[in-house]
Amino acid sequence: MMTDRGSISRRSAMAGMGLGLAAAAMPAMAATPGRKIGYAIVGLGSYATRQIMPNFASCEHSRIAALVSGTPEKLERYGAEYGVPKTHRYDYKSFDRIRDNPDIDAVYIILPNSMHAEYTIRAAQAGKHVMCEKPMAVSVAECEAMIAACRKAGRKLMIGYRSRFEPHNRLAIDLARSGFVGPTRVITAEHGFPIRPDQWRLDRPLSGGGSLMDIGIYSLNATRYLTGEEPVEVMAMESTDRSDPRFKTVEDRIDFLLRFPSGVTATCVSSYSSAHNQYRVIGTEGWIDMEPGTPYEGHRMRIRKDGQVADRAPPPMAKNQFAGQLDHLAEAVLTGSPIIVPGEEGLADLRVIEAIYRSAREGRAVKIAA
Repeated sequence: MMTDRGSISRRSAMAGMGLGLAAAAMPAMAATPGRKIGYAIVGLGSYATRQIMPNFASCEHSRIAALVSGTPEKLERYGAEYGVPKTHRYDYKSFDRIRDNPDIDAVYIILPNSMHAEYTIRAAQAGKHVMCEKPMAVSVAECEAMIAACRKAGRKLMIGYRSRFEPHNRLAIDLARSGFVGPTRVITAEHGFPIRPDQWRLDRPLSGGGSLMDIGIYSLNATRYLTGEEPVEVMAMESTDRSDPRFKTVEDRIDFLLRFPSGVTATCVSSYSSAHNQYRVIGTEGWIDMEPGTPYEGHRMRIRKDGQVADRAPPPMAKNQFAGQLDHLAEAVLTGSPIIVPGEEGLADLRVIEAIYRSAREGRAVKIAA
């Protein structure tokens, strides 16, 4: 996902995070049932403007209330397009003033990975609920700080795992966990694309890593939601051509093998130089295949059972994955219902990611702490 880098710097991010941890939390904001929850969109890059913002039109419980960007031209353009008044447009220096705007119930943080912790903590201190893009942060320590800040402020924290609100993926979870093709024995998950040069995702101080901190998280997260388990061990290998100017500071490809408590093994690929988007659940009686598995649209499921292979499609849903994700947090705010992808879900992925990097670096299997 492309995001709005604006005038943010790594130095300001780390300084802001330190201030955020020290500051006191704001009182909880009451959400009035029957009205739409107002989001402040933090970062106006391509993912925000092309995928997230247009889908508010399909939401039942959510609306765009404010915009945050370091680019005045973007604030003017999208403010006019979405009817956001000038009083509800902020830059990063004035971000903390969102605490004084009762129209803002929640923020959606769509910034470079290394900025997630700072703006989550500051939003919580401003009394706002938080939707944060994945990966949740660049370290386990940052994830834990984000969870603690939102808990202290009494605010909800949700991570933007859109696939959990997509009907094909929801059906795959139900079928895999119920043993539709027998108990799961093996999972394969492969995600990658040839990345363009000259973007923040290839800058380690902003991204925290290469393909694994971007497209590879889809492979990892799929294995966890398809099994309903947490992996206990990983073996990983990195393959990066350092003569390629795109990969001066980040990795290209990481292949990793996960072992789960039930005995399931998952073979995964994360790549910035090859094009694939697929996962397959292999059971004792057949398989469930998703290719493409986690795109913005155009999902396809095939199932092999009793020697027969057939396409299968879930019943249509009123909302696509983006609107479903946005409304999920809104409904949780309005009703107090639980979030299916809270901060702890993002933390779990980062624990595995840190283990994957360590395994690739040290050339050995690494146990994953619970």
